[in-house]
Amino acid sequence: MYLRVSIIMKKAFQFSIVLFGCILLYGQLRAQTNNYDTVRVEAYITPEGDTIPQSWLPTVEVRTLQTKIASSYWKEWTRLRNAVYVTYPYAVTASKVIRSVNAQLANVQDEKLRKQIIKSREKELKRDFADKVTNLSVYQGKVLMKLINRETGNNCYQLIKEYKGGLNAGIWQTVAFVFGSSLKQPYSPNGDDQEIEKLVLEVQKVYGTKG
Repeated sequence: MYLRVSIIMKKAFQFSIVLFGCILLYGQLRAQTNNYDTVRVEAYITPEGDTIPQSWLPTVEVRTLQTKIASSYWKEWTRLRNAVYVTYPYAVTASKVIRSVNAQLANVQDEKLRKQIIKSREKELKRDFADKVTNLSVYQGKVLMKLINRETGNNCYQLIKEYKGGLNAGIWQTVAFVFGSSLKQPYSPNGDDQEIEKLVLEVQKVYGTKG
C-alpha cells in the first residue's frame, strides 16, 4: 500500500513540473506578442493607401494532355511557320529582281535584246539560288509561290509567261500540277492565307524590315 501511494505521488509531482513548464512557455509567448496575440506578417499597401496582409503561395504546376485537334493544329502551324521563315527571303529577293528587270526592260523595244537581258538575270538567279530553292520541300515550294505572289502582285504562272513565254509557263504549270500544286495560286491575306500573312508580319518584326 505504501509503495502504491509513493508511485502516485511521484507521477503527480512529474505532472506538476510539466504543467509549470507549459505555464512558463505560454507566458513567454504572451510577452513576445506584446500581450495582444499578434504576429508579424508581410503587408501590401494598395494604391489607395490601404494596408492588407500579404503571403506567398508555392508555385503550382498544372499539366494536361493536348487533344488530337489541338495537337494537329500546332503541328501544322509549326510546319507553316518554318516554311515562311525559310522561303520569305527568297520571295523578297525575287521581287527585287523583277523590279530591277522591269526597270531595265522599260525602254527596250528590241525583242532580241530583251531576251538577252532576261537570260542574263536568269543566270544570276540560278547561280545564287538554284541549289537553295531545289532543296526546298514541295510544301515549302507551295508557300514560296504564295509569297512571291504577295511580294510581286502576280502569280508565278503570270511571271513565267511574261518573261519566258506561254509555252514555258504551261510546262511548269504541268510540273506543279503533278506535285499537287499550281503556279496560279492566289494570295488572300484576309482569307485562306491569314496565317501566312500573320507569320510574314512576324518575320518582318523580328528582322526589323518590310523586305
